[in-house]
Amino acid sequence: MAGDCTTTSRRGGFALALAATILTMAAASAPSLFYPQVAERLGLLPVATTLVFAVYAFTLLAALLCLGSVSDRLGRRPVIATGSLVLAGSLLLFWSAGSLATLLVARALQGAAAGVLVPAMSAMLIDFEPPSRPGSAALWNTIGPMLGLATGALGAAVLLDVTADPSLAVFGVLVAAFAAVAALVWATPEAVARTRVRHGDLRPAFSVPPGVRPMLAAGVPAIVAGWATNGLFLALGAGLVRSELGGTTHTAAGVVISTLAIAGILASRLLQQHSARTISLYATSALALGTALSLGALALHSYPGYVASVAVVGSGFGTAFLGVLRTIMPATQPSQRAAVMAVVYTVAYLAFGVPTIIAGLLVPALTLAGTMMLLGAAIAVLAVVATILRARIPDRTPSRARGEDTKNRRP
Repeated sequence: MAGDCTTTSRRGGFALALAATILTMAAASAPSLFYPQVAERLGLLPVATTLVFAVYAFTLLAALLCLGSVSDRLGRRPVIATGSLVLAGSLLLFWSAGSLATLLVARALQGAAAGVLVPAMSAMLIDFEPPSRPGSAALWNTIGPMLGLATGALGAAVLLDVTADPSLAVFGVLVAAFAAVAALVWATPEAVARTRVRHGDLRPAFSVPPGVRPMLAAGVPAIVAGWATNGLFLALGAGLVRSELGGTTHTAAGVVISTLAIAGILASRLLQQHSARTISLYATSALALGTALSLGALALHSYPGYVASVAVVGSGFGTAFLGVLRTIMPATQPSQRAAVMAVVYTVAYLAFGVPTIIAGLLVPALTLAGTMMLLGAAIAVLAVVATILRARIPDRTPSRARGEDTKNRRP
């Protein structure tokens, strides 16, 4: 009976971690559909709207680097409970915001909470991975965030169109859901022994081994192209669909963002068994081609063409990060992986946030369509460069990786 209870508790822990991961990313994308409405109500300039979006990425990155490993010391349950309550509070603040300052504080708190929650929930998925399904934690750690992005965007869009009080429907449900996560997590087993958190544990570590640097340098353009694309879609996609593509409903904008995420999920599943080189070359090629097609659809003001091109872009975004990690991780020692991932995530979230601020500065001079054309062209060129750089790097085989690791350990 005790064994059955343990198994049931582990299954509950896995399910809760997955649900919380999806909810966290849904909470990240859902506010994007409200940006045009909030900007109009508060009279915000385009740069202000993109700053509200970007502050989420920057505070998430800071929390991820400084507090990302804190659940390894304090335990999963207190970290997830605290992070969930802070995130619920940030959504309440966003919901009731009456000024730009309040919006910035709300999104900053949300980013900080997500930066603590994401690694804790990812670790919890690994802690409670079913022994009968090895590898399922890695799969859901890849698919869960994209599923959350799609669910949040499309769900918020539909509710904006069909409910009299969409803010209550979206933010009320999310606040209640995170409050429930904060309570339910205490019913799961604790997989981590609590230890003291030292000041040095909160200091970000940036280090890339010499043998990994050429591979990471070749992958940086792919990371930047993929994450910049995602950031621009979330920050400006709703306004673009409405002003340039004839979208008359919020659902039209939600379809674009969810298509990006769903295409990424499908591409990751279909290509996961292929080599790192194949995944990377597909990703960068799809980003370049899809972005070029999206610029053509934008020039023609074709919403169907734009959605089709976004599916191509999304398949590239969903596999670009996977390809880079599959390229560099076999060459990275276990003791070096956290530091390398800190560098990777720093590049990713800078690419996620900085281009949106640039876009906000450019919109008054170039219009929204002109800004997306310019930045889209830059992303397409970057993706082509990424394709060329990755094509020059052969795949590491397991035997080669082990041989080099052994060689590196010799005195």
